[in-house]
Amino acid sequence: WGLLLLTAALGATAAARCPAPCVCDNLRAHVLCLNGSLMAIPDTIPELTKKLDLRGNSFTVIPAGAFLATPYLTHLDLQRCKVERLDEGAFRGLGRLVYLNLASNGIALLYQESLDGLSSLQQLILEGNRIEEIQPGAFGHLGSLTVLDLRANALVYLPDMVFQGLQVLRWLRLSHNALHVLGSEAFAALPALRRLSLDHNELQALPGEALARLDGAIRLDLGHNPITYVAEEALAMASLRHLFLDHASLQDVAPDAFARSPQLRMLDLRENQLQGLPPLAGAGGLARVSLDGNPLQCSCLLRPFHKWLARARVQAEGACAAPPALRGRPLDSLKLPEMRCGRLRPPPSPTTPPEQPRQCPRGCVCSPDFHHGSCENRDLREIPRDFPGDTRLLDLRRNPFGTVPPDAFPGLKELVSLHLQSCSIRVLHPGALRGLESLVYLYLTDNHLSTLVAAAFEGAPQLAYLDLDRNAFTRVPTGAFRLLPNLISLHLQHNAIGELAEGDLAGARGLRWLYLARNAIKHIAPAALAPTKMLEKLQLEGNHLSEVPTAALRGLPALSELKLSRNPIKHMGHSVFLPVASSLQHLYLDNMGLERISPHAFTGLGPKIRSLYLEGNKMSNIPDMSNFTGLEILNLQDVPFHCDCQLLLLRKWIDKLNLRVGATCGSPAEARGLKVKLSTTFLTCPGWGRGEAGETNPNKTKAASKPSKKKRSGKSPARGFSKSRA
Repeated sequence: WGLLLLTAALGATAAARCPAPCVCDNLRAHVLCLNGSLMAIPDTIPELTKKLDLRGNSFTVIPAGAFLATPYLTHLDLQRCKVERLDEGAFRGLGRLVYLNLASNGIALLYQESLDGLSSLQQLILEGNRIEEIQPGAFGHLGSLTVLDLRANALVYLPDMVFQGLQVLRWLRLSHNALHVLGSEAFAALPALRRLSLDHNELQALPGEALARLDGAIRLDLGHNPITYVAEEALAMASLRHLFLDHASLQDVAPDAFARSPQLRMLDLRENQLQGLPPLAGAGGLARVSLDGNPLQCSCLLRPFHKWLARARVQAEGACAAPPALRGRPLDSLKLPEMRCGRLRPPPSPTTPPEQPRQCPRGCVCSPDFHHGSCENRDLREIPRDFPGDTRLLDLRRNPFGTVPPDAFPGLKELVSLHLQSCSIRVLHPGALRGLESLVYLYLTDNHLSTLVAAAFEGAPQLAYLDLDRNAFTRVPTGAFRLLPNLISLHLQHNAIGELAEGDLAGARGLRWLYLARNAIKHIAPAALAPTKMLEKLQLEGNHLSEVPTAALRGLPALSELKLSRNPIKHMGHSVFLPVASSLQHLYLDNMGLERISPHAFTGLGPKIRSLYLEGNKMSNIPDMSNFTGLEILNLQDVPFHCDCQLLLLRKWIDKLNLRVGATCGSPAEARGLKVKLSTTFLTCPGWGRGEAGETNPNKTKAASKPSKKKRSGKSPARGFSKSRA
């Protein structure tokens, strides 16, 4: 009885001290102060609080000693609190804290003592900030940390020993940054690391020296980086079992690339530009290689790889792209006699002296083994010449060329990939690429181009990937792509384009991926996209569109992904996606300030929709989506739903989904902040108790639904939003 009286007394004290905007659960020692207008950490939070949720407030700065009054905290959530700075000693006194979430704030710098005092912390989430620099020693006091999440920040460089002190860290998440360079000792202080996520960065080559320090790492994610080749013995990771290099720019892999990673079991090379692979000598433990989405040439040149697959008993996933007779054939169905080559070139005449290889231009580096040339960051004012004629990849980044003159690359008929990023280029002259008859990839990011003429691409008919992000375009250069019949991917993000007009994309009939994010587009003409009948992906996020460009979507029968996030679209009318309803699979409508959606806005959409993003909007209701039976991802976070009887259908539908959707009530007052699934405001609604078998008791209805959920568990569970990002 004494213990009960003491507990009651403590509970009464805690209730008396609960801050007015907050909700206190004394039994579980939880305090919620969600989506309010708090400008500072409340100083009247009960001392015995263990879990404190402060999401959606406006703190700007977390000052030193901000939580000294709550020393028993184990979980602290500060997501979306507009935090820009963590003062030194901000979390001092929180020696019991095991979970700290600072995601989706504006933190730009981690100071040496910012995280002091968190000796028991196990999970630190810093996703979605603006962190550009981490000062040495910032993590030095986090000796218990097992997960560090730094995704979606602005990191460009990792210095040596930056993670010193993280002796038990098991998963380091660095996806979706802008990492270019890793110090050779960047990962030297991570003896317990098992998983490293470096996907969606700007790594141009495999950072082998830095990765060699990770003796215990089992999984490495490097997908979605512009890595063009993997050199000999590039990866020396003794325990590595799973390597992901998908959606990169790989054109070649050396035979001994993985010879120093003897435990490698699974190699993911999907969606690259590989025409083939050599036998992967040294990778004796490899069990599976995924090559789906590569332009594999199943000629006699692929026979050595095919023989190695059979000899090493390696499962290969992928299909032939050529020759025509084998197009679409799975690799594992091929027979050696089918893999033939055409007529071989006759040997040179004895009277003709063999062609002498050219010398490498002064100040540049040429690799005869991989047919690569590089003059990166040499302060060159003119494009060098006299590269070897068999050069396939040429890296000229970070040189102040200013212009690319006509015939700038003579004798490079075999060149496949050309890198001209950050070269202060203002003009690409007619004939600049003349003679580059094998060119497939052209990178012109971070230059000063404001216009282009079609003649600039004369002589490069195979060009398929063109990257013009971060230039000075105010409109799409009309007709510039008419000499590029094989153009597949066009990047024009982070420019100042104001509209998409008819004729802008003339000639781009093979275009499949169009990236126009972060421009100033207010209008898209109805016929602007008409030439791109094969378009699969259209990204328009972060523009100035005030309505869905329905008319412009007509005639796009293959469009599977449409991204309209962060456009000021306030109202969505009837049938706005009907022109692409038969093909659309991924639809992004998040963070637009959307206030009203017509009940018939999604007319035509149905089972094909796999992901739908609606988070960060202002509407209080959404249309019926009961026929969206193929959904794998649905995000309804930060939408202020009005949880009354009009929302009952949505409430019941969410119950049936095997997804985490994040839907919360914004009103009425008694339901504010609660999950829609947990709100009791629906209990008095007509039809609430009517289940499939006609039960009227809510408890019976809930019980009756369990077998159906159990039945569904036999299938692979659909992936919820919480697992959808790397």
